[in-house]
Amino acid sequence: MKNVEHIGIAVKNFSEANALYNKLLGVAPYKTEHVASEGVNTSFFKVGDTKIELLEGLTPESAISKFIEKRGEGIHHIAFEVEDIFAEMERLKAEGFTLLNQEPKKGADNKLVCFVHPKSATGVLIELTQEIR
Repeated sequence: MKNVEHIGIAVKNFSEANALYNKLLGVAPYKTEHVASEGVNTSFFKVGDTKIELLEGLTPESAISKFIEKRGEGIHHIAFEVEDIFAEMERLKAEGFTLLNQEPKKGADNKLVCFVHPKSATGVLIELTQEIR
């Protein structure tokens, strides 16, 4: 794994959360995106080398909406950038981790993504990301 790519934060109200983080961080989001496959709106803020992704569920069935209903707003996942997502998925499976998807899928911010089940990572949802080339 190369580095922490971003920290994902689940929010109830996208526009209010964006305004709050704009004031908190002193910068506007550099990108907002609708990710239909996940049923979310996302926005990305960058401060130094750190990226923060805000996620709003668009339907009650989306993973983000279910997360908020169960746990409330807050940190949803930590994403790590990898050189080769396919190789990293195989390595983690061989190490005994449970992956939530068997193939990487297109995520936000021009990335291929795969998630590691929180039950195999001390309760933390881990996202692997690789730039789409």
